[in-house]
Amino acid sequence: MEEIRIGVIGTGAIGQEHVARLHNTIAGARVTAVCDINTESALTVASKHGLRVEPNMDSLIAANDVDAIVVCCYDPVHAKAVLDSISKGKPVFCEKPLATTRQDCKKIVDAEIAAGKRLVQVGFQRRYDKGYLQIKELIDSGDFGRPLMAHCAHRNASVADNYDTTYAVYSTAIHEIDAVHWLIDDEYVSAQVIIPSSTKYTRPDFLKDPQFMILRTAKGVLIDIEVFVNCRYGYDIQCEIICEDGILKLPEPSFPMVRKNERLSTRLETDWKRRFIEAYDVEMQDWVNSALKGEVNGPTAWDGYVAAVTADALVRSQTTGEVVDIITGSTPDFYK
Repeated sequence: MEEIRIGVIGTGAIGQEHVARLHNTIAGARVTAVCDINTESALTVASKHGLRVEPNMDSLIAANDVDAIVVCCYDPVHAKAVLDSISKGKPVFCEKPLATTRQDCKKIVDAEIAAGKRLVQVGFQRRYDKGYLQIKELIDSGDFGRPLMAHCAHRNASVADNYDTTYAVYSTAIHEIDAVHWLIDDEYVSAQVIIPSSTKYTRPDFLKDPQFMILRTAKGVLIDIEVFVNCRYGYDIQCEIICEDGILKLPEPSFPMVRKNERLSTRLETDWKRRFIEAYDVEMQDWVNSALKGEVNGPTAWDGYVAAVTADALVRSQTTGEVVDIITGSTPDFYK
């Protein structure tokens, strides 16, 4: 197969980005159909790129001119879309989260194992970001000794009105959960959330912000994640790994140094799509290349399951502040 024909489920913000990416940037792929519960949105995207609109995800997944699926729809629908794609034997790229419950993630893992072939990749794009890849290479080199601690921050200038306390885990910290798990190659064993006084820019009864999350691993690594989604000043992603023989820190996005109005300054990124645009491109090209070969080389369904179990533990701790055990079980041989 020289070209893979793709159906995209969901034409919201990230769905539109992926359709445009597949249409204009990615080699070896062609979007043939889209669908969305918001028909007007689907029609707008389809008209822009000359695509067909399917009435629902069932018909899109079953379509003869759709070889692979990209899932960008409402989070609670992810599980059905992925499970149906597996049942048709079609490769599926699912934006995070893989599913909204650990039970549904486990169903996906079990279905994929039963199918006897890896078909699922989860959209954890941090693994394709140049800075994270550089840190991963340095850790794996062994030149810096064992990781001992990790400090992470995920800050947004502001968020939508429907963003609540649990979103800080399921929608935001989920990226750090996967990225650090991948970077240090260690399993989480406990989680805790400590919530300070909330910023004046949010409703404390609806969204506790900021939040401080603590994870511990089987090898004793201590990880803290600051989530602050109303920081006001920009979109700021930080990651620092403290090792025995050195410290590795994620580089800042590159912007020119400007001298103006008696100030020396550098602008900050404000848009998550721009901050990780290259990572999204590399991620999608890797998925297409792998799918053409019948492989999955990115984050797996098991990675999605581990992230979901960890996120559930953090959310439980949000209400109590207590340390919560994380039990994922051993990684199946299928994913080793």
